[in-house]
Amino acid sequence: MTSTVDTAAADASRSTPPSGLIAVARAPGWVRYALLAVGLAVAAWLPNGLYPAVAVDILCWALFAVAVDLLLGFTGLMSFGHAAFWGTSAYVTGLVAIHAGLPFPLAVLAGALAAAVLAVPIGYLAVKRTGIYFAMVTLAFAQMVYYVANEWRSVTQGENGLQGVPRSFFGLDLTDDYFFYYAILPIVLLGLAAAWRIVHSPFGRVLVGIRDNPARARALGYPVHRYKLTAFVLSGFIAGLGGGLFAVGHRFVSLDVLHWTTSGKAVIVVVLGGIGTLWGGVLGAGIVVRLEDWLSFSGFEAIGLVTGGIFVLVVVLFRRGIWGSAAALAHRLAARRR
Repeated sequence: MTSTVDTAAADASRSTPPSGLIAVARAPGWVRYALLAVGLAVAAWLPNGLYPAVAVDILCWALFAVAVDLLLGFTGLMSFGHAAFWGTSAYVTGLVAIHAGLPFPLAVLAGALAAAVLAVPIGYLAVKRTGIYFAMVTLAFAQMVYYVANEWRSVTQGENGLQGVPRSFFGLDLTDDYFFYYAILPIVLLGLAAAWRIVHSPFGRVLVGIRDNPARARALGYPVHRYKLTAFVLSGFIAGLGGGLFAVGHRFVSLDVLHWTTSGKAVIVVVLGGIGTLWGGVLGAGIVVRLEDWLSFSGFEAIGLVTGGIFVLVVVLFRRGIWGSAAALAHRLAARRR
């Protein structure tokens, strides 16, 4: 017996072109396992091929991008305020690690939970709007959080930021970024696995149906606002995981983590990798972070000019982003062979 969830998902897939994620899902099993093995191998090798601190930043931004894509690609909500959750988690993680002395995974979890709690009232008000209005509401709330952090100097230290965030982990020495990378890798993989499970669950199918036709989803009996709010909170939690790890990785938290440009950078990363592909955000994070690091060490100051130019080039030439275009091309080639 076919459920209404499956009916809505089937209708949604017929009404829209297959995304990179769907193209990969339709690939033979050995292809999916091969891609997974390659991804895990690259993750294990990364700090050996790059400066370990850059590898740590790639992991953090990958979580952030996947969190944004969960909203943008699978729920149809463009958020320009996700820095509020990334930054809130960074501050809470830093405060817990400094004052409570907890192992960094517990501090990061506390920060992610704080981000999820903050996402409830913001999401409750924001999901009642759509399109550019939703984006502006999230941006406005993010700027409010930025203002609070700047003025609450007794806690956040204002423009000076939180310094000396510890990396305590049951007595292990994680001061070296190389070892810290492998300490946070399981957390990042769990966050990515959670996002994958959300997207592939019946809940994720309903989100896609809401994205494509909210009126029909509402007619089928789904509480659209409740689903959007749940997706918003889950996205805030995953973004919080990345923000907390970013704070511990840098051992410093500044107001930049709450600035609106941080949200804009996350959106650029997602569009570059491919909206609605999930793994495109991981690829985009690797490209953007590595490019920024290379440009900064080369002495080039107008980094935004180069990344912006590449962003425009990708949008013009690869409408589905790098990962989405590559997956769609592979799907077309496989279809011709049949």
